[in-house]
Formats: sequence, structure tokens, C-alpha cells
Amino acid sequence: MKENYKGLGHIAVYTADMEDSIAFYEKIGGALFKRDGIMTPEGEKKLALVEFGGFLIELIEPPAGALVPAGEGSIPHFAVYVDDLDKAAADIKAAGVHTFTAPEKKVLPDTFGGLQNWFFTGPSGEQIELLQMF
Repeated sequence: MKENYKGLGHIAVYTADMEDSIAFYEKIGGALFKRDGIMTPEGEKKLALVEFGGFLIELIEPPAGALVPAGEGSIPHFAVYVDDLDKAAADIKAAGVHTFTAPEKKVLPDTFGGLQNWFFTGPSGEQIELLQMF
């Protein structure tokens, strides 16, 4: 099963102020890689990928007035790159893991140039994202 994994995709961090967070990571040696946003029922959720220390940090700013979802803390998940999302998910399910948070993968063709992902939880409730970029 380990042949499915290509490396750390990113670590997600919630922020109350996207501009301050980007400036902070740039000040300590990071570089803005991409910006994006996703429309939610509450409004736009702002996203940014910042290169830092050999990996990416995904900054997430909830829509104005929205709170960080309960139970997610300031670091809601980590992502692992995969070449074939369907195969990786099938292998994980075959290993007896049935904690996927949705019945199907998400396909987001307009987010960060196109991606598909699928989340599952580990034994302590940690969220793990399988991530395939287009």
C-alpha cells in the first residue's frame, strides 16, 4: 500500500486574517505559492498555499463571521499526495479503514488549478486528506 503515497501534501492551518498570516510566513522565509477561495453557504472561504521549509502550509480563513468548525482546532488536517486517489482509497478500505468522512471523493477542478481529495480519520480523530492534484 505504501507505493500509493508520494509525500506530504500540506499541513492546513486556520487563520483569522489571511493577509497577516501570509505576511508572517513570508517574514520568516516562506513564499506565497497560490491563492484561491471556495464559496460556502456562509460566504467565501479564503485559501492560500505558502511554501515553507520544504513543504506547503494551506492557510484557511473561514467566511466573515464564521467560526472554525468544532473539533478541528487550528490544524484541521494533513494531506498526503497520491498518484491515483481511487486506488489509494480502495487500498485503505481493503485494509479495514472505514472512516472516510464522505461517501465519495470531491473533485474541485477550479481550486488550486484542479484537484480531487478524500478525507478519512485516524484513531485519535485526526483528519487525513488523500490529495491528487491535476
